[in-house]
Amino acid sequence: MSKVWFVTGSSRGLGRNFVEAALSRGDKVAATARTTESLDELVAAHGDAVLPLAMDVTDKAAVFESVTRAVEHFGHLDVIVNNAGYAQIGAVEELTERQLRDQLETNLFGAVWVVQAALPYLRAQRSGRIIQLSSAAGLIAMPLGGAYHASKWALEGLNEALAGEVAEFGVKVTIIEPGGFATRSGKNPDPLNNGHMAEPDPAYDGLRRRLGAVAGKQPAGDPAAAAQALLKLVDSDNPPVRILFGQGFYPMIQQAYTDRLKTWADWQDLSAEAHGNLVQEDR
Repeated sequence: MSKVWFVTGSSRGLGRNFVEAALSRGDKVAATARTTESLDELVAAHGDAVLPLAMDVTDKAAVFESVTRAVEHFGHLDVIVNNAGYAQIGAVEELTERQLRDQLETNLFGAVWVVQAALPYLRAQRSGRIIQLSSAAGLIAMPLGGAYHASKWALEGLNEALAGEVAEFGVKVTIIEPGGFATRSGKNPDPLNNGHMAEPDPAYDGLRRRLGAVAGKQPAGDPAAAAQALLKLVDSDNPPVRILFGQGFYPMIQQAYTDRLKTWADWQDLSAEAHGNLVQEDR
């Protein structure tokens, strides 16, 4: 049976590929973007199977209105894809309050508004999939990405909690953690040159040069292949709570978790001291 999707960030990148893959197999999609003009080609190619919606995920009222329109138009929703987001780059010391708040408003709060708007419908029908696009950056952290990491690490915890909350209603949550994908120029995107840059402090110029020398060198994934993988994921009866898309970052993530476990083990003596030996009397 065909599915009905609600996808944020549908104008380009992975989101656009997800929408095209769903439509190509006969599914229906409520596709959201900041402007519907960016969705005109989809409508021309797929007609009534696409509901184009102009929506900014940071506008809570607009999110709830868009989800309601999608349900009224298609009758129900099966797959929610929280894809909208961007990466704010800059050292923690360089970030303005506005930049950090904007990053969280889009990547974190925008995703929360979509979930809160859609979940009552999914609970009522006792079925549905919530797909959260996180990132390899939600599992490891590197210099100059503090704001982006903060948003993605928050999404990881929020959606893991959500998965436990909605399981009894037949709703399943999966966090997708992509590595780099060639979504624009055919090359792996350079995270240090993405248009969202903090005002540079010369104190970090050396760090920027060192990171710039290796930025974007991971093998770029194929967005079309990622979209086909997503179709298999939403069709699975027992999807994982987390899944990596792409292989470039897997060795780094594996090493990061190995290092964390070793650090905790190495410092167990001090951890025990911090616990203390408080004895409570029975009363």
